[in-house]
Amino acid sequence: MPPQKQSPMGENKYTMRLDFYLSLLRLPKKNRVATKRSKAYHFARKILPSFLFSNYHNGIKQNGFVRRVLRATGKSWISSPWRRTIQSFCFIGFLLLFFYSCWPYTATPDVNTANWPSHYADDLAKKELVDAEIFLALDPLVSISTAIAARSWVWSLGLAGLILAISVFIPRGFCGYICPLGTLIDLFDWSIANRIKKFQVKENGWWVHLKYYLLLAIIIASFMGILISGIFAAIPIITRGLLFIFGPLQMGFMRDWHQVPPLNAGHYVSILLFLGVFALSFLKARFWCKYVCPSGAVFSIGNLFTSVTERKVEDSCINCDHCIKVCPFDAIKADYSTRTMDCTLCQTCAGACPTQSIKFVERWNTDDLKAENDPPLNEIPMSRKGFIAGAAAGLVTAMGIQKLSGADLDTVTDESLPVRPPGSVPEKEFLQLCIRCGECFKACPNNVIQPLSFEQGLEGLWTPEVVADWSGCEPSCNNCGQVCPTGAIRAIPLEEKKVAKMGLAILSDTCLPIAGKEACQLCVDECTAAGYNALEFERMHVKIDDDGMPVEGSGYSAPVMIAEKCVGCGLCQSACYRINVEIEEKLENSAIIIYAGEGREDRIMNGSYISIREREKLEREKKNKKDLKNEPDFY
Repeated sequence: MPPQKQSPMGENKYTMRLDFYLSLLRLPKKNRVATKRSKAYHFARKILPSFLFSNYHNGIKQNGFVRRVLRATGKSWISSPWRRTIQSFCFIGFLLLFFYSCWPYTATPDVNTANWPSHYADDLAKKELVDAEIFLALDPLVSISTAIAARSWVWSLGLAGLILAISVFIPRGFCGYICPLGTLIDLFDWSIANRIKKFQVKENGWWVHLKYYLLLAIIIASFMGILISGIFAAIPIITRGLLFIFGPLQMGFMRDWHQVPPLNAGHYVSILLFLGVFALSFLKARFWCKYVCPSGAVFSIGNLFTSVTERKVEDSCINCDHCIKVCPFDAIKADYSTRTMDCTLCQTCAGACPTQSIKFVERWNTDDLKAENDPPLNEIPMSRKGFIAGAAAGLVTAMGIQKLSGADLDTVTDESLPVRPPGSVPEKEFLQLCIRCGECFKACPNNVIQPLSFEQGLEGLWTPEVVADWSGCEPSCNNCGQVCPTGAIRAIPLEEKKVAKMGLAILSDTCLPIAGKEACQLCVDECTAAGYNALEFERMHVKIDDDGMPVEGSGYSAPVMIAEKCVGCGLCQSACYRINVEIEEKLENSAIIIYAGEGREDRIMNGSYISIREREKLEREKKNKKDLKNEPDFY
């Protein structure tokens, strides 16, 4: 920590100072106040080997082992090791939550099969020391845009508010210390982009304020009920990117390659967007974070109005440019003062400053500051045309999606409606709440939930759909609702999920026993094993003898659907498709298919599914009593 300058009275000339950087090792000077070491430092010197620490010998600086290691990892590590350490822990935590907590195959089936199985739900609850979707909830753009589009409270707004409150003291702290996408971009820059100078831009151009124009477009689209923030927000981008690129690799190597679902056009669009974020770094390091990321723009606007701390430069500055060269967010002007809206308080600049002229103090501190506009500034102002273009882009995008490529919920047929996961809210609100992050896909066992491509236009792109031909919804799992960051899929307990209808199974005439071709009970077996018992047998195609009596052993036991018991899990469809279509090739399509639509699914914003089933049962009982009462008495 640099020495604290003192007033004539011996008191500090600032009310707060936040120093998390490792300053350059400098030889002590007679006229300079010695740096006061903390008690923790002195304690460490006593118990740790001396070779770890830096020293001076015969007027020569000798970097300790720690400094040498940090220097080998790069300028940002030696300048700001605490920030890099926190950043690394957050990145590792994100990967663990995504690839471990959301990996459902660590679950083991229940030993006591007499009880309703719950192993997938129990496994996720056991692994979630923190919520798996915590990073998505911390991205304020996700919460704010979703709440505006849906005109409702989103639970993650509380966490977004918390991270914005922390930014009062550590401006854009999420960008500098927490964001896993930023960390991944740093790794890419260090390993690849910084080694290729051919495409780098020398000067800043029109793009320096692009993130604000993009944020405006997203907010305007949200006000019109169209949610496009999932395309551009930082955490949804990295979540989908890891899901569509590395998720199949994890499934293939740890399970089996035949369990990897095929990619559709939506997958490729998301992958290209993800790779495009990194390709921007060939123009300038962390180009996405500096100029494009709308999530960062939310924090930047917060910096302008709420931050109480700020980077300041003292008059001892020697105009060496070291701070400008190492700043990862382009937050330092040509006169070495601070672009307040861009600074993340990462403190890399202070660690690189040879004169220790940079301090992080209260915003109103003006003591001993360097003169402004020295050297002269040539800042690119925010453009009125840019804001107009951003607003127009938001309007055009929202109107275009609504009119040309939106989900036409007024004319769509039930047969073309996607089957949504259990606990999904009504379709209109679902499209306004779903951030298209892909978290539910990762937590879903057997890849029952898969992303839509362009079947519902751009509005439905990357939203979750139950693909029953691939697999059925596991009765012991409620993971999708537990990891949804916005409530598009409600977080319902397993008891509620057991009776929540996501569709209705419809039998077709191609069913082998119904068509009189051969016996088959795949669907009935699956439904019974899952505990739903929504299918029963009825004898069909029975032959009659000359006396008009049924011939014993003739005919087939054909499945009949009990609609009030079916929840649309798709286990029946999956079994029929896997055996009769793919393996034995007896059918072109599954003979039993799950359909969504009115009367077939429960799409409610709140309330209990168990209560719905109980009301339906009472209504059936009343109807049966009424029918019995109205029956004619023949005796």
